[in-house]
Amino acid sequence: MLYTDRCLKEIVFPLGGIGTGSVGVNGIGHLVDWEIFNRPNKGSYNGYTHLAIRAVFPDGTSDTRILQGDWTRDLMGQYGKERFRGYGFGPNVNTLAGLPHFRRVVFSDAFPFAALTFSDETFPAEIELTVFNPFLPHNVADSALPAALFEVTVRSRRPDVTYTVCFTLENPFDRSRNTEVGLGTGKAVFFRDMGHEPDSPDYGDLTLFCSSPDCAVQENWYRGGWVDAFCTYWRELTEGRLRPRRYPTDGSHDVSTLSVTGTPARDEPFSCRFVLTWNVPVCRNYWSPAFDEAGRERTWKNRYAVLFEDSRASARYVTAEYGRLRAGSEAFRDAMAACTLDPAIRTAVTSALCVLKSPTVLLLEDGTFYGWEGLHEQEGSCEGTCTHVWSYAYALCFLFPELERSLRECEFRYDVRDSGAMIFRTKLPLGTDPGGFRPGVDGQMASVFKTYREWRLSGDDKWLTERWETVKRILSFAWSEQNGDRWDADGDGILEGRQHHTLDMELFGPSSWLEGMYLAALRAAEEMGRRLGDPFADRCRTLFENGKRFLNSELFNGTWFAQRIDVRDRGPIERFGCPEYWNDEAGELKYQIGQGSEIDQMLGQWHADLLGLGEIFDRGKRRTALTHLFRHNFKPRLREVANTLRVFALNDESGTIICDYEGVEKPIIPIPYAEECMTGFEYAFAGQLMQEGLLEEGLTVVRAVRDRYDGEKRNPFSEIECGSNYARPMSCFALLPILSGFSFDLPNGTIGFDPLLPGPFTMLWNAADTWGLFIRSAGCDRITVLGKPLRLSRLRLGGIGRVRRAVIDGAETPFEQSDGAITWTEAAVTRDLLIERD
Repeated sequence: MLYTDRCLKEIVFPLGGIGTGSVGVNGIGHLVDWEIFNRPNKGSYNGYTHLAIRAVFPDGTSDTRILQGDWTRDLMGQYGKERFRGYGFGPNVNTLAGLPHFRRVVFSDAFPFAALTFSDETFPAEIELTVFNPFLPHNVADSALPAALFEVTVRSRRPDVTYTVCFTLENPFDRSRNTEVGLGTGKAVFFRDMGHEPDSPDYGDLTLFCSSPDCAVQENWYRGGWVDAFCTYWRELTEGRLRPRRYPTDGSHDVSTLSVTGTPARDEPFSCRFVLTWNVPVCRNYWSPAFDEAGRERTWKNRYAVLFEDSRASARYVTAEYGRLRAGSEAFRDAMAACTLDPAIRTAVTSALCVLKSPTVLLLEDGTFYGWEGLHEQEGSCEGTCTHVWSYAYALCFLFPELERSLRECEFRYDVRDSGAMIFRTKLPLGTDPGGFRPGVDGQMASVFKTYREWRLSGDDKWLTERWETVKRILSFAWSEQNGDRWDADGDGILEGRQHHTLDMELFGPSSWLEGMYLAALRAAEEMGRRLGDPFADRCRTLFENGKRFLNSELFNGTWFAQRIDVRDRGPIERFGCPEYWNDEAGELKYQIGQGSEIDQMLGQWHADLLGLGEIFDRGKRRTALTHLFRHNFKPRLREVANTLRVFALNDESGTIICDYEGVEKPIIPIPYAEECMTGFEYAFAGQLMQEGLLEEGLTVVRAVRDRYDGEKRNPFSEIECGSNYARPMSCFALLPILSGFSFDLPNGTIGFDPLLPGPFTMLWNAADTWGLFIRSAGCDRITVLGKPLRLSRLRLGGIGRVRRAVIDGAETPFEQSDGAITWTEAAVTRDLLIERD
C-alpha cells in the first residue's frame, strides 16, 4: 500500500518485537512514540533523534537535509503541553520541522517492512529508508527481539557526488553516558542510564550499531545550555566535520551520531545499515502497584531481559543473525503478497498484525503472553488479556500458537475459581488476587472452545488431557449452584440468567449472541470429551441439542436473531439485586438488545465454522439474518446516524454499527455502544458474510473500514476502539482461513482446503508448529511448507474431482480417495505436497 501527501499525516508504523515495546516511524520519516519504557508513550519524541544526509559536490558545495518530509501537524502548537512548548508556540522543536528536509515522501508498507522514499528536484539523489523488526511465523524468539532495523539506500542521479548518511540518537535518561563499543565488524555506541541500577524498574540502556566498518562515531554532541548542542551539531554536519568529542563525566540526555560516507556510481546505489536495540529489563505494575509482605514493590522482567544481558547483547545477536532474520521476515512478506486477496483485506490483516509490535502486548519472563485491550496515551487500556476481547483475535493462534497456548495455561492457572467462575482479566504480577468481579459469559465460553482450537491446531493430546478437568469446571459453572448469575440454572442448555459480556453491561434472558457462544462451547467440549473417553461429552450433546432447538425456534423473529426479554418486567433487577438497570422514568430495563439487529447475533457460528464444530444456527435462517443485518447495520453514510457515544466513524464515511432498531421497538436506553463502529466486530461480521457466500457484502464491510484508516483521517496501523493499537481487530486474520476454506484436525493428521473464490488461488495457512501456502491452479493443488516439516496422513479438498497423483517432496505416494479426502500413510511433508487432479 502506498501513502503520499495528505495520507501521510496520521501514519505511525511501530518497530518492535512481540512484547518488547516499540519505536514508531511516522509518515514523513520522524521517529515518534518511544514506547520502549514498559508503558505507552503516545506523541513522544526522543529529543533530537533523527536520520540525515549530506551531499557534497565536486566544487565543494554541499546540501544537508534530515530524512523527513514536510511537517503538517499542529502548526500552531499542541494543547495540553507545558509552558513555552504548547499551543501558540508552533511545532515542538524536537520535530525538527525547521531543518532542511525533502519535498516529497512516499510511504509504502509490506508488513513487517515499511519503506519511505525521499526525493526533491533540488537534491541529487533519491533516498529509500527501509525499516522493520523481524517477524518469523512460529518463531517467537526471533519475533520478540527488542530492536528496530534501518536500511538506507542512496540512488544518485550524478556519479560524482559524495554522500554522508547519519543516524543521531539521544540518550533518553536524565543521567547519561554514551560510550563507543566494539560490536562485530561495525561500530556502535552504548547509551546507558547512570542514575539507576540494572535491577531497578527505572533503569534502561540502548545500543545503536552501524554495520559499516568505516563508520565514524561522534560519542557526544557539545554540552551546553539553551540549544547550543543542536546548533553546534548542525553547523558541524553541514561543514562536513563531526568533531570527535568525549566527556569524562556523566551527562544528561547526551546525544551521539554515527555516520557513513560513500561516493556511489550512477548505477550503483550506496547503502548502509543501522540497528537500534533497547533494554528496559524490569517491569512494575504502574497502574495498580503490588507489594510483598515486607512492603517491597513486586516486579517482573521482560522476556527479552531473561535472554539478553543488555542492549549490547541483543545487538550482537541481531547483527550476527541479520541475514537470516531478514530472509525469514521477507518470506512472510512475500507469502502475504502471494495471497489471493482484495487490497482492503490484505491491508486489514497486515495492519492488524502491528498490534503484536506495539505496547499492547507484553511477554512475561517465563514466556507467557499478556495483552491489554488497547492503549491510552500514557498507560494501557483495560488490563488482563481480557477473554471477551481477545477471543476475537485469530492472528496469534495461527501465527504463534505457543503464545496462544500460554494464554490458556495462564488463565486456567490464575483466573479460575474453585467454583469454575473465571475472572476475565489476569492481574500482574502473576499470582496477584484477580479480584471478585463477576465472570463474563462470552469470554468464559470462548476459553472452552479456544482450548479445543489450540488442541486441534497442535494435535497434542497430552496438552488437552492436562487441561480437561479445568475445561469441564468452567463450562459446568454455567449450570452450577455456585453461579450467582444463574446463567443456565436449570441445566437445559439455555442461558437465561444475568450475563456479563464484552459490551460492558449485563443481558437478562436468552439472546442469540451469548446463547450461540454457549452452544459453541458445548460442542467443543463434546468433541474433546469424546477424544478422552469422558461421558461428560454426552451431557454436553444433550444440552447442545436442546439449546439449539430453542435458539432457532424462539430467538429468530423472521428477519434476524434477537433477545427474548420483556424490558418492562422488573423481575430481573429484583432477582439479581441490580436497581441500576431500571429506568424509572421509562419504566423499563436498560442496556438490553431486545428485538434489535445486533452485529454479533451469530458470532458463535463464526467461531464454530472456523473450528469445524458444525451448525449452530439453521443455515436458511442465518443467511436471512445476515442479509438483513447487512441491510440494516451497514450504514453507507454515517452522518445520518445519531451516535451518542464514541465517534470512530463519521460524516460520509461508511461502517457497520453494533445494533440497529429500524422497524422494531428500541429500548429507551439500549445495548451499550449501539451506534458505534468498532472494527473488530466489523471484521468478524464480514467473515460471517463470506462464510455464507455473501462475498461482495463482506468485502464492502472490510473496504469501509480501511477507507476510514487511510492515513489522512486515521493511522492505518492502529485501529481504535477503547484506545489505540486495539486487539480486537485481529479478528480480520480469520478472513484468510475463511476464504481458503481451511480446516485443521491435527490430532488425526488432517488439514483441508475448500476455497470460496474460483480460479487460480493462493492463501497462507498455519497448522501445528509450521506454515506455508496453499496454491490452486488448473489441475493441481500444492501445499508448500515454509517452516518446520508437517506430519500429515489426510488432506481434504473441496471440489476437486478424481485425484491422479499425490507427490510428497518429489516422491510419488500411494493414496486412497473417498468422501472428499485423500489418505496415505502418515508422512512428514518437508517441502511440498502436490495433488494432481483430472
